[in-house]
Amino acid sequence: MRPTLKQCSMFVFAAVAAMSVQAQTVIENANGYTLNNQGELVQFTALAFDAQGKIVAVGSAADVSAKAPGARRVDMGGKTLLPGLIDAHGHVFGLGQMLTQLDLSQTTSLEGALKAIADYSRANAGQGWLRGRGWNQENWKLGRFPTAADVDTVVSDRPVWFERVDGHAGWANSRALAAAGITDKTPDPAGGKIMRDANGKATGVLVDAAQELVTKVLPAQTEAEGRVVLDRALGALAKVGVTSTHDAGLGVAEDRLYRAYADQGKLTARIYGMIGGTEGDFDALAKNGPLKTYGNDMYALRAVKLYSDGALGSRGAALIKPYSDEPHSHGLLFYKTAQMDAMMKKAMARGYQVNVHAIGDAGNHQILDIYQKELAATKSAAQRHRIEHAQVVTQADIVRFKTLGIIPSMQPTHATSDKNMAETRVGHERIKGAYAWRSFLHQGSRIACGSDFPVESPNPFFGIHAAVTRQDASGQPIAGWYPNQAMSLKEAFRCFTLDAAYAGHAENSLGSLEPGKWADFIVVDQDLFKMPTYDIYKTGVLQTWVAGKQVYQK
Repeated sequence: MRPTLKQCSMFVFAAVAAMSVQAQTVIENANGYTLNNQGELVQFTALAFDAQGKIVAVGSAADVSAKAPGARRVDMGGKTLLPGLIDAHGHVFGLGQMLTQLDLSQTTSLEGALKAIADYSRANAGQGWLRGRGWNQENWKLGRFPTAADVDTVVSDRPVWFERVDGHAGWANSRALAAAGITDKTPDPAGGKIMRDANGKATGVLVDAAQELVTKVLPAQTEAEGRVVLDRALGALAKVGVTSTHDAGLGVAEDRLYRAYADQGKLTARIYGMIGGTEGDFDALAKNGPLKTYGNDMYALRAVKLYSDGALGSRGAALIKPYSDEPHSHGLLFYKTAQMDAMMKKAMARGYQVNVHAIGDAGNHQILDIYQKELAATKSAAQRHRIEHAQVVTQADIVRFKTLGIIPSMQPTHATSDKNMAETRVGHERIKGAYAWRSFLHQGSRIACGSDFPVESPNPFFGIHAAVTRQDASGQPIAGWYPNQAMSLKEAFRCFTLDAAYAGHAENSLGSLEPGKWADFIVVDQDLFKMPTYDIYKTGVLQTWVAGKQVYQK
């Protein structure tokens, strides 16, 4: 009997489906590790993926080979293979800018920073504004913030602007202050602070929203410059094994470049975008609602990034009680609760995941209160709302993350970078709820791990090392800083893979090496699960693959 038209169509569909899952490449002789979707650690020696870069089989060489006849073979020579690592909070264009401007992050004194600035000025004699990032007065043991007068001694002929390491304060010279129209009488803007000396004179350091007084007069970045910046950032991410990152705050210009790069096959890391704020850029980008996927899952724009407060290092984080080392200051809430509520509700009602920066316990409390109110009103729990950093939180509010279903998006290296000043800022009692990963994990919260690059290095192995040891790269402190809050190695691995993927609505396609998921993986020079934990930060990436294509080779 001849088949009907419907049967023929079914046969054709079945044949096409079979072709679409036929393995094109087999990775063999690998020392492979992955978590499965139950969070169990699984070892394998071979991996097969199809022409689209989707995984077809994972397991033993014999099992995978049987499912991949005729596929090309790539021998890993026994090297360790891991899922591509996911950074759940970074600033891609900020990283690229840091790689194209002056990097002050390694300076250990004001004198060293001024020498670096002077050298950079001479090397860029034809440049208008001089820009850079990374200074940290705590590392300089200065006992104060730098001033315009300090930098005037080396650059006084043109404006300079250097962002603090955390991005929550900026350092200007007198020419930059003048260009921004800042005088001693300029009032502090809402959510910001112009630092002043004992005589009320503006010193040259601007905290949080006050930075906008300068940034609004900076020369606009051209598209060509944006492409250079993005290229540098993508190269840096591939080099350290980051195959996906959540970009915490972008606008129309960045969105345009991401889509163009996705169209041109130039994205070498998957980008989960957060629109910065709920004003002009949001209105322009949200006309058609959240962009759940674009360019074979290379780009998504389905979240919004907001700020509740500043950072601990610049004393801009909002605290319920005053700073222990500055008793007249509580830090800064950027917005009154009604204003923040309106912004969050606007994004939640439009279907966006809302991710709010909150460092201090007052900032976290404000945002949790709003979530408690608006989750029910907007019926948006499925959007997986987050708090970014969740750095200093009261014990009672830690529990609310779980009861409200809010994801803590945290950065392990913040703890090891901040340990030299954090307890001085908040005291012995509040530090018990700070960088409290174990407290969150114990109650069943899923932590999404990241680095906050360029505030910290984008290297995820630095983050895994910090999460497990609570030590810096020099092994200090010897027993770990508040080691009772450390993660196990499997937990740290999970928070840079499956749980980071979950926080970006991508756990069904990313975060582990399983059939049906993208073949995003890295090859490293150490066996992560057999090496001493104190050496994890030394792990080097040999190869990075995204969707079955190699995007980095050491």
